[in-house]
Amino acid sequence: MVLFRGLNRFLTPTKFATPARLFGNGTNTLYQSTSSPAGFFPASEGVMLPPGTFQNKVAFITGGGTGLGRGMTANLSALGAQCVIASRKLDVLKKTADEISQQTGNKVHAIQCDVRDPASVEAAVNQLVNDVGLPDVVINNAAGNFISPSEKLSPNAWKTITDIVLNGTAYITLEVGKRLIKAEKGAAFLAITTIYAESGSGFVVPSAAAKSGVETLCKSLAAEWGRYGMRFNVIQPGPIKTKGAFSRLDPTGMFEKAVMDRIPTGRLGAPGEIANLAAYLCSDYASWVSGAVIRMDGGEYVSMAGEFNDLKKVTKEQWAMMEAMIRSTKGS
Repeated sequence: MVLFRGLNRFLTPTKFATPARLFGNGTNTLYQSTSSPAGFFPASEGVMLPPGTFQNKVAFITGGGTGLGRGMTANLSALGAQCVIASRKLDVLKKTADEISQQTGNKVHAIQCDVRDPASVEAAVNQLVNDVGLPDVVINNAAGNFISPSEKLSPNAWKTITDIVLNGTAYITLEVGKRLIKAEKGAAFLAITTIYAESGSGFVVPSAAAKSGVETLCKSLAAEWGRYGMRFNVIQPGPIKTKGAFSRLDPTGMFEKAVMDRIPTGRLGAPGEIANLAAYLCSDYASWVSGAVIRMDGGEYVSMAGEFNDLKKVTKEQWAMMEAMIRSTKGS
């Protein structure tokens, strides 16, 4: 308790004679002057697993035409998988499929699918099975999101996000899973969520609620469907700059620096980093990993969670002053 009382005494303006000089916003003396830690943590996006890891395997990726989905598809294709990507925009899918096919030498298939519509999902899975067979890997990556004060959300806005994120993941998982059970074939399922699925977050409430539901779905099926040879895991990415995500979540560009300032590793994530983790979790190297929710965020979640983490901004001189004040505190 002495430590806490000493800190309070030091940080409260009425208890300290010159708070503006030491702790006022906008001063040079407020923060410890340090260079960015990003140099210690360079992004490595090269394919991690051995060549041929997914040889003779089929991977089905929703939202595979852009962003993280494209990155995961390229990685799996490079490792030998026959990839099938699905989303609503067939022209975008075909362009991505052709580019990755040329890059890796492995055919990538494009199937149009609106994950919000069970009939569209059924048709897409029918085409998947007809073209390449039942999948060995299923990645639920399709998502939708935007920032908004919750009091401005319409029922349609809420339904749009939850239909894509939660219902879409459920429709894909159940449609493919039932067929796998009937065929007595196992598979690895992976869902891409977000760190605020765990903590919740204002201004993206439909997404937070839906992503949390996706995580519960995966953990529940990991318990129930392991007996059928299916594994279910989740990746919670922190902020990764992709065109689609940032255009809706940071349209002015003002939020990006604030985000980087609170990430201990000092930088945003890269799509290839998520792709490597995804490939591992869907591979035979991870055959004993099921029901896992793995956070990959450069330390952002724990940085925001700790009540005293902002003390990293205190200078050495200020620490010396605080220590003296703490030592002089009498009583319990």
